Amino acid sequence: MREVQSSDAKTHLTQLLSEVERGESFIITRRGRAVARLVPAGDLRRGEIEKTMQQIVTLRASLPRIPVDEIRQARYEGHRY
Repeated sequence: MREVQSSDAKTHLTQLLSEVERGESFIITRRGRAVARLVPAGDLRRGEIEKTMQQIVTLRASLPRIPVDEIRQARYEGHRY
């Protein structure tokens, strides 16, 4: 991942966006400190999906198992026939 100063990023934004579309990633710095990342949208989305999937797996592992018959009974609980 290449580093770009914020002033250069502002000046060359169109060029940077073209490179990002081709898969490049950049860290934007201000006074030598990283302040932002410029990454392809697909990469960001993929990371969010992986993180969410891991959270779901962790949650499911912590919940008690419910028998299918109980789920079926609860589905109609409170309905009037």
